Amino acid sequence: MNTLAIYQKEAWYDLISVWRTPGFVLPALAFPLVFYLFFGVLFSPSGSTSHAVYMLVTYSCFGIMGPAMFNFAMSIASDRAQGWLTLKRLSPMPVSAYLLAKMATSLVFALFIILLLFSAAAIFGEVRLYHSQWLGLALLLLLGTVPFALIGLLLGLTLSDKAAPGVVNLLYLPMAFLSGLWLPVTMLPQFLQQLAWLWPSYHLSQLGLKLLALDQGQPLLLHLTILLVTSTVLTLLCLLVFRRYTGAKS
Repeated sequence: MNTLAIYQKEAWYDLISVWRTPGFVLPALAFPLVFYLFFGVLFSPSGSTSHAVYMLVTYSCFGIMGPAMFNFAMSIASDRAQGWLTLKRLSPMPVSAYLLAKMATSLVFALFIILLLFSAAAIFGEVRLYHSQWLGLALLLLLGTVPFALIGLLLGLTLSDKAAPGVVNLLYLPMAFLSGLWLPVTMLPQFLQQLAWLWPSYHLSQLGLKLLALDQGQPLLLHLTILLVTSTVLTLLCLLVFRRYTGAKS
């Protein structure tokens, strides 16, 4: 079997295994959509679409974060506990195929969430954007899954399978709130607005809002740099932890 076929099969089997888990699929797809319809459309000020547009960006960010963090953290923690990760390491399959398969699954879920929210925004929120804005926002959100996948990977490599779901929730939900994804960050107390800068979700949402001229006005390069530095640091931490893990098992 050639290398490309190994990557394709691993990605397909990972997607199928996750797709057959209703407890993961239904919340991942339904929560962002329902929250957006309630808080972005139904509670939108009468006669104004800017609120629906703003919340489309922030709830899309909220939506793509979850599958990336939960899929990596819970799956890898479970595979470690059951010995599957060790078995895969000993097999001829490259470790990168295992990780890229989970990344591919996260991107598939992110794409479904993007399509659901974009459709709801256009149909129910009467959101009208240029084609370039729709496409640019979708591409940004897909690329934006990377730092959250890395967070999930780091948690999956360091937590037990029982602790992983709780810890991910403890990080995921406060991160979304403090980043201004559930309500505009300007509505938070001043000290919480300052804390928003700590979270990659804040910078991703600001990049998305900048595409629509609804951001807080900071430079584009600043948010990009922070996201790149965050992703680089997370990658280095994951490599360090993984090497320690593989060294302890060898």
